[in-house]
Amino acid sequence: EVQLQASGGGLVQAGGSLRLSCTASGITFDDYAIGWFRQAPGKEREGPLCVISEGQPYYKDSIEGRFAISSDPAKSTVYLQMDSLKPEDTAVYYCAAGLAVSPIISDYNYWGQGTQVTVSS
Repeated sequence: EVQLQASGGGLVQAGGSLRLSCTASGITFDDYAIGWFRQAPGKEREGPLCVISEGQPYYKDSIEGRFAISSDPAKSTVYLQMDSLKPEDTAVYYCAAGLAVSPIISDYNYWGQGTQVTVSS
């Protein structure tokens, strides 16, 4: 059974930082691209914000510079370091795995349960 477990969300003040983690099981970690997505209240799911595949990161233009994605293959875990957080970053953050780096949400086959990030002003 494939599982992606996202964690690390919470409440933070504007300008603060959070690090999210996504631990995968049931897949061969190096065979997949893993990305981070988010869904703000009342909005459609957005993403991928960033994706990592075989250690190579890819970023959505609007995110690069504040967010950084990294991975630890030995732990089958992908991280999302978020700095300089803004209230508009408030959302449920999801990680998902797909067979290739893609800007298309439906190309990601396996999804985690999401972790809430709330940024207060």
